[in-house]
Amino acid sequence: MSSAPGGAPRNTPDQAVLYEERLWPTPWVWLIAAGLAAATIVVFAPISMLVGYSVAAVVAVIVFTLLVLSTPRIAVTETTLTVGRASIERTYLGAVEWFTGDDATYQRGPGLNGLAYLCIRGWISPVVRIEVTDPEDRTPYWLASSRNPERLAAALTR
Repeated sequence: MSSAPGGAPRNTPDQAVLYEERLWPTPWVWLIAAGLAAATIVVFAPISMLVGYSVAAVVAVIVFTLLVLSTPRIAVTETTLTVGRASIERTYLGAVEWFTGDDATYQRGPGLNGLAYLCIRGWISPVVRIEVTDPEDRTPYWLASSRNPERLAAALTR
């Protein structure tokens, strides 16, 4: 893969994105973040309302920035799978299964292998389990939240 000095890798035909998803927080998470920021007004109101509003604005910017920066990306290309900060070559991937409802809850809880790589978000119920077949890797599978688990699984099995 070629890249410009100091730049991002250039897309080559084998790196065309087949599937991409961002695991954005749901509206209620943003609402809770806004409420947290607004609550700081009460803390600083005895000092000054101006200070309270100023601190609330700063807290809102910080919390919203952290939410945006911590939102993982799932991307599938012809050769790689990237989930959050981790990437793996698709040649090392085995069976792909997706789960919803109680089955997804089981996969995230009692059915979870402690060595699995996780990229799950509490506000996204469905999960996709992707088997890792690399004999040098102790990780048995990756478990990732997805709002479109069937599309992610289809992109990985094509």
